[in-house]
Amino acid sequence: MENRLKVTCSSEFNFPNCTVFRVDPLLSCESLKQIDKYSSSKFILLITSESVVELGKYEYERLANLSSSINSGIIYSDYNDKINGLLTPHPLIDYQAGSVRDNFNFGHILFFRKDIFSEAVTKINDKSKYSGLYDLRLTISDNYPITRIPEYLYTATSNGISEKHFAYVDSKNKDIQVEMEKVFTDYLNKINAFMNPLVENLDLYSEVFENEASIIIPVKNRVRTISEAIRSALRQKTNFSFNIIVIDNHSDDGTTEVIRSFADSNNNLIHLIPPAFNLGIGGCWNEAVNLGECGRFAVQLDSDDIYSDDHSLQKIVDTFRREKCAMVIGSYKLTDFEYNLVPPGIIDHREWTERNGLNNALRINGFGAPRAFFTPVVRKIYFPNVSYGEDYASGLAISRQYKIGRIYEPIYICRRWEGNSDSFLSVDKENLYNSYKDKIRTFEILIRQKLNAREND
Repeated sequence: MENRLKVTCSSEFNFPNCTVFRVDPLLSCESLKQIDKYSSSKFILLITSESVVELGKYEYERLANLSSSINSGIIYSDYNDKINGLLTPHPLIDYQAGSVRDNFNFGHILFFRKDIFSEAVTKINDKSKYSGLYDLRLTISDNYPITRIPEYLYTATSNGISEKHFAYVDSKNKDIQVEMEKVFTDYLNKINAFMNPLVENLDLYSEVFENEASIIIPVKNRVRTISEAIRSALRQKTNFSFNIIVIDNHSDDGTTEVIRSFADSNNNLIHLIPPAFNLGIGGCWNEAVNLGECGRFAVQLDSDDIYSDDHSLQKIVDTFRREKCAMVIGSYKLTDFEYNLVPPGIIDHREWTERNGLNNALRINGFGAPRAFFTPVVRKIYFPNVSYGEDYASGLAISRQYKIGRIYEPIYICRRWEGNSDSFLSVDKENLYNSYKDKIRTFEILIRQKLNAREND
C-alpha cells in the first residue's frame, strides 16, 4: 500500500515519497481541497493535531481493510496517550446522529476513503476558514456512517493536556464560532431539523402562586459549601415574595444537620428529603418544582455556588416579566474554591442569539448558568433523572417551544473544585457525560424533524 499519506509541510523540506505543499490553516476548506487534489491514494489518513502520532504495526492495513469493507465515510479509533513517557489508554465514544457538537473528540487521526472525501469536499463552503473539517464531517455523516474502532490503533505523544473545556466561549474565538454556527445552521436545514424562533409571548400570570419565585438547591454531601449557598439565597433582596427549597438527597456527611439549622430559623426555607433513594439532580428538580409551595419561577442555585450579589434573583424575575419567556439563563464568573477568578473568567454564552439560539444550542454542550424556569412549563417537560445533562435536556426541550431570555452580566459565581461534577474528569467519566449529551441531541434532532415534517404536511 504505497503512498499512504500525503504530508502537508513547506516546500523547503524534502521527504521521500511525499507530495509537499503549504496550507494555512490546516482545517480550512481550501486546505482540504488541496489535500484532495494532491492525494492519489485510495485512502486519506488525516492527522489533526500537533502530537507525534505512531501507528501500530499493521494498523494502517486494519483501517484500510475496514474502510473498504463497511463503506464508512470516516473511521477513527481509540488510542494511547503518551505523556512524559507514560502510556495511558484513551478510549473514545461512538458517533451518533446527535454527535453534532463541533468539539466531538475523534482523537488525532481521521481515516477516509478517497472517493468519499472527494465527493464531500465539493459540497462544503468554499469560504470556510476555520470550519472546513467540521463542514466536511457533517456533510459525510449525511450520507455515510462514521465509525469508531474500539481498538488502540496508535499512540499520540504530547507534552501535556490543554484546557479546552471553555474554549468555545473565549472571545478570541468569536470568528470561529460565527463560522461554525453558519455551517451547522446549513446542516440543520439540510436534515430538516432547523426550527424558526417562536414569537408568541407567554401569559405568566394565568395561574396563582403563593410565591413569585423559589430558589431550588439540590444537594448531597456538601457540608463544606451548603452554608454559603443558603446564605447567598437568604440575602436576596426583592420586591416580591420568594422561598428556598433545598432538596437534601439523603446526605450522610453532616449536610442534613446544617440545612435543618437554617430551616429552623427561617420560615421561607423548605428542607425536603425525598422518599426515593435513586434520584439524580434532575430527579431532585422534579420533586422541587412539583411541590405546591414552589413559586411561579424556579431558580437554580447549586450547592457549591453563590449569587454574585443580593439582587440576582430580582434581575432574573425582571427578565421573565420583561421578555415573557419560559426560561432565563444568566452569566457567571468562574472561580476556584476561594473565589479567586480562574480563566476564562466570565462565561456569558454570547453564542446564543434570539434569532438562532435554539438551533445553535445543539452545537454546544451547555446553556450557561444560573438557569431559571417558568414553573408551569417545566412541570410539563420534566427533567431526566440524571446528575449531568439534565439542565441541557430541559433547555433544549423548552427552546423548541418557547422563548428563552438571557442575562449577559455575571449574576452567579461558579466554583471549580474537586467536588464538582464536571471538574477534573477522568476519560471514562468525560466519555460517559459526552455520550449522554450526544444522545440528548439525537433525541432532540429526531423530535425537531418530526415537528417540521408535521408542519409541512
